[in-house]
Amino acid sequence: MAQLDPTELHGIRVVVTGATSGLGSAMAVALVGAGARVMVTGRDEDRAAAAAADLGPAAIGCPLDVRDERSVAACVGRARDAWGGIDVLVNNAGIGMRTVNPRFLSESQPFWEVGPDGFRDVVETKLVGCFLMARAVVPLMLGQGGGRVVNISMSEQTMVRRGFVPYGPAGAGVEALSRVMAADLAGTSVTVNLLLPGGGTRTGMVPDDVPDDVRAGLLDASVMGPPIVWLASDRAAGVHDRRIVARDFDPTSPGS
Repeated sequence: MAQLDPTELHGIRVVVTGATSGLGSAMAVALVGAGARVMVTGRDEDRAAAAAADLGPAAIGCPLDVRDERSVAACVGRARDAWGGIDVLVNNAGIGMRTVNPRFLSESQPFWEVGPDGFRDVVETKLVGCFLMARAVVPLMLGQGGGRVVNISMSEQTMVRRGFVPYGPAGAGVEALSRVMAADLAGTSVTVNLLLPGGGTRTGMVPDDVPDDVRAGLLDASVMGPPIVWLASDRAAGVHDRRIVARDFDPTSPGS
């Protein structure tokens, strides 16, 4: 992997939801490494603060429950007060299948056995959270003259895979929402794009009982670094309504 240019993002102001672990943490590391200022968010205030401290003075932590518009407003307000605005929003927060079925890869659970509370929590975190964050941040971006929204998605196979309710439908909803957001923002100074790993990743969302040969084939979370830095950079100026697969990322032909 190419070395990051620590000056490329020139203090760009980025909010990453769900940034205390997994893909969010990997993207925060890459963004700070490229010179961005990053707000690290998560439901647990102490974890958010610790993760930001690990990244150094360019990062600040903020407790955030993306399901709650009051929490969203408070976190966006903190970023505005600290930086004067937000240049990039990375909607990454999500809950994996482990919360509704800890053995989801080895023991498929039909949708009618999924509890309503578990279904709501996954969908509200991934889909409703994406909506609430963009709803709060995009007007700020339009008012300041521009900005970028990156919604983190998943492979289409995962969206419709047997036993993947509610995780798959939540991801499909994010894809549809992103396309509508992109259409609503066409011709404005704010862009919207989708980014996904392109395969399973070695994060806390993977069950403990995954066979070693399967685990060995999982992508490292750092695969998200180069494309998220590119999307936040001048190189991606004007890139809009793209679906970018991190595994296959090529900055000369980044999306479809």
